[in-house]
Amino acid sequence: MKIENKILFLEGELDKKSVPEIMGLFKSRKAPELEILDLAELSMIDSAGVVFIDFLKSRYPELKTINVKEDIQHTIVAFQDKSDAGAEKPVNPGFFEKAGGLIYDNIEQSKKVMFLLSDIVWWSIVGLFDKRGQRKESVIQQAILIGVDAVPIIALLSFILGLILALQSAVQLKQFGADIFLVDLITVTMISEMGPILTAIMVSGRSGSAIASEIATMTVTEEIDALKMMALDPIRFVVVPKFHAMTICMPLLVTLSMFVGILGGAIIGFSILDISPQLFWQRVIEVANARDFFIAIGKSIVFSWVIVIIGVYYGLNVKGGAEGVGKVTTTSVVASIFWIIVLDAINSLLFYF
Repeated sequence: MKIENKILFLEGELDKKSVPEIMGLFKSRKAPELEILDLAELSMIDSAGVVFIDFLKSRYPELKTINVKEDIQHTIVAFQDKSDAGAEKPVNPGFFEKAGGLIYDNIEQSKKVMFLLSDIVWWSIVGLFDKRGQRKESVIQQAILIGVDAVPIIALLSFILGLILALQSAVQLKQFGADIFLVDLITVTMISEMGPILTAIMVSGRSGSAIASEIATMTVTEEIDALKMMALDPIRFVVVPKFHAMTICMPLLVTLSMFVGILGGAIIGFSILDISPQLFWQRVIEVANARDFFIAIGKSIVFSWVIVIIGVYYGLNVKGGAEGVGKVTTTSVVASIFWIIVLDAINSLLFYF
């Protein structure tokens, strides 16, 4: 190796033995200035030598390489660091690009949801008449998990909600001598809004998260692919029993929530406002509207479908391992609650205004 007029001449072999000695010279504070690298006298180079040349190019960005033999050039190309070769700095997308990407992603997600919805609805209808491709008594098992096991928590929270609602209202109504209207308030509120909404949110957090995490785990562990390999449709085998069970159980749970919530309000009516039990229940029968009840039951069925479809969608589109399962479970619950509230608002606008 020699340096003349800012030209570095490499001679002989540039390998793992000779590179450390040469490298020390260029790592020192008094490293020579270079403009050209001449490889005419270089007879052999290995990967260590290529690393050294890459180091020189990084140290001297304007360095030019000349007189490279063909075999030397092949070795350099084979071992050269290509991590930054041709790399372009990422460009921050503009407003319209972001907006377009967001719209495109939403359209693609909507397509996936519509395809999934059509599959679930089709196989749910077929499953009523043809049980092939389903586990025996799977609907009953899911109904126990979704419905029966949820009775205690929904009953408890509905009772407490009715109790608190009546307690807060009783203080105000008593000032105006309108004690009896507590019955109207509790009955209409529990039947029209609080019963369906409370039950849907509880089922979403309890059963919706379970559906999303179960299907996401099956997707990550390739159980969904295994079902397809065995000629079993995952929608028909896994999702349809949950869909049927949720459709059956949700109206029953909502009815339970209504009754227990009104019972909680009755406790306040009996104890604080001195409303007789006979008068309270007679007033409930007068105020309770069959139209409101059937609208609430219809809402509960729609809510049950939303919970299942969203849980299945996020479960099938999970990415990653255990961390991905946790993320889609959380996202599915948030999305379910969001759409439950949106659909409830739409229902209120359609049927009450």
